[in-house]
Amino acid sequence: MLRKYVIVSACCALLYAAPIFVAAQDTGNAAQSPTATQPESGRQRAHFDPAKRTEKLTRNLNLNADQQAKVNDILTSEQSQMQSLHSDTSMAQADRRAKMMDIRKSSDDQIRALLDPTQQQKWDKMEAKREKRMEKHHRGNPTTRSAQQQ
Repeated sequence: MLRKYVIVSACCALLYAAPIFVAAQDTGNAAQSPTATQPESGRQRAHFDPAKRTEKLTRNLNLNADQQAKVNDILTSEQSQMQSLHSDTSMAQADRRAKMMDIRKSSDDQIRALLDPTQQQKWDKMEAKREKRMEKHHRGNPTTRSAQQQ
């Protein structure tokens, strides 16, 4: 009787644990697969899709068709510059970060120049919110703090 109980308990444990092992194997294979389309740092790169950012700016700022095309071009250029900079391993991380911030500022300045005064006010509010989020995000990161102090 006890033997039967032990066997049933072991089978139940295997049934409950099997989906965990299967899910872990599926995740591991997808990440190692050369055909996987997920970017290395998924959240960060997916957030930087120029088309999605253009759509968001269009909704928030009520961009016209000409502005949309120009904003998309600016963001696409920014993305390619960021990607090439990201893959450049010869630069120190602090230098690379500073260069990325310069690229972002340049793109932001170009976009702001395309906007009418009402859109610029909305843009400035959006940027202030973004700055607060970034400050809050980096507040606990000692690497970022030391880079900003230099």
